[in-house]
Amino acid sequence: MKYHEEIMHRRTFAIISHPDAGKTTLTEKFLLFGGAIQVAGAVKSNKIKKSATSDFMEIERQRGISVATSVMSFEYQNILINLLDTPGHKDFAEDTFRTLTAVDSVILVVDSVNGVEEQTRRLMEVCRMRDTPVIVFINKMDRDGKNRFDLLEEIEKELNISLHPMTWPINSGKDFKGVYNLYDKNIRLFTANTKADEEDTLAISDIHDPVLDTRLGATDAALLREDVELVDGVNGALNVADYLAAKVSPVFFGSAINNFGVKEMLDTFIRIAPPPQSRETSTRQVNVEEEKLSGFIFKIHANLDPKHRDRIAFFRVCSGKFERNKYFHHVRLDKDVRFSNPYSFMARDKSIIQDAYAGDVVGLFDTGNFKIGDTLTEGENFFFTGIPSFSPEIFKEVINKDPMKTKQLEKGLLQLTDEGVAQLFTQFGGTKKIVGCVGELQFEVIQYRLLHEYGASVEFRALPFYKACWLTSTDSQKLEDFGKFKQTNTGEDKDGNMVYLAQSEWFLNTEITNNPDIKFHFSSEIHQ
Repeated sequence: MKYHEEIMHRRTFAIISHPDAGKTTLTEKFLLFGGAIQVAGAVKSNKIKKSATSDFMEIERQRGISVATSVMSFEYQNILINLLDTPGHKDFAEDTFRTLTAVDSVILVVDSVNGVEEQTRRLMEVCRMRDTPVIVFINKMDRDGKNRFDLLEEIEKELNISLHPMTWPINSGKDFKGVYNLYDKNIRLFTANTKADEEDTLAISDIHDPVLDTRLGATDAALLREDVELVDGVNGALNVADYLAAKVSPVFFGSAINNFGVKEMLDTFIRIAPPPQSRETSTRQVNVEEEKLSGFIFKIHANLDPKHRDRIAFFRVCSGKFERNKYFHHVRLDKDVRFSNPYSFMARDKSIIQDAYAGDVVGLFDTGNFKIGDTLTEGENFFFTGIPSFSPEIFKEVINKDPMKTKQLEKGLLQLTDEGVAQLFTQFGGTKKIVGCVGELQFEVIQYRLLHEYGASVEFRALPFYKACWLTSTDSQKLEDFGKFKQTNTGEDKDGNMVYLAQSEWFLNTEITNNPDIKFHFSSEIHQ
């Protein structure tokens, strides 16, 4: 039990939502409260020179979107918070899904104008697979959006989750006057374009206090009393056990860009969010209080700092204590490795740490030893389960425009596909290279990064494939014959596993029927 205090002192969570609901802006405000940054940056603006801390790649600044998960650590009220800001666009969903395996709870941002969107549903499904506790933040209350009751009903119905309001809005849009805190029983008044500070809080012991009528006007005050009576009557106090079991989600209203309603959420988060949890592995459950180290790699990022060719593997500590310069056992390669410069993060800026405990995310220098899903232990052999890898939906052939840069291109493709954004398949003994992705935007990012980080200019030619399937069989002769017979449609992934690239659903079903001895797999979940 010797690390008990350190573990209780940590919270690790991710912020997820549909694109443009305000994740990165909310992240900036959290960092501001934690004193990690002095000025909050804007996601995309011509006047404000400082861009958002978590969008550090050049392409993210130009487009005003996040394309990679970034990690920040900061302290707030004596709790160490590890926060992961994820991309919302569905082309980068894979990065986000994998990040969700490394956190203990989630904040879901919903745009009050658009309500529940397609990406919100997909992310919520992943949270439900793992029973991750969720807090909902309804953003952009200062814009004219949907009615608050309709919004809550829509979220409950669409995401199949029961909500518990913790703060309640007074009007919305142009008439937005503030939020009433149902837990602390006070009111925070809203004035546009100013930072919310302590002076704007009205402490009232009773909601029937006449002060309300003078500050809000009689109609708004009457409406608020009616709403609060209804909401309190239906919900009562929040049952924290239900929240931790992912049965109930607390809801907060606010406006992230105006820094409004964020502090209430952060305070509640610290009060109820789960500390690091125990996890399932291929052999047994690893208890978070164990003294021996264990943990896994959930993300790899190449060229975090464009001046140096570096690759950093993001490692989530699941139990024990991680120490600098100590040897740990790398399960897949079956060898011992040690790290002289482990890092903790503030997006791109990193600082060397001496030790880390369960719940922390550590950056490890990688010279090509790691893949996503790898496990480090102190000698035991097991893998953490449930880290997904998806079958791509769009396939393009890589065409090299500059034959002098073939070497750079090969290196670039290997490193970028190691990050897990795309999958690389080769045909005819490696001469024809095919990149498979989940979304179109991925190809643009790969093309941009190959040119700017490796100096290799390429173009992509679309291929008429519908899905990639991994092939396994007990009879190796059968596999070999299938490969010879279907040479144009088979290839290898970069680990040398055989892959069948199907042209359409019909072709796929025909091959499955014709070859009963061969198994076709659609996703290669890392470590079955």
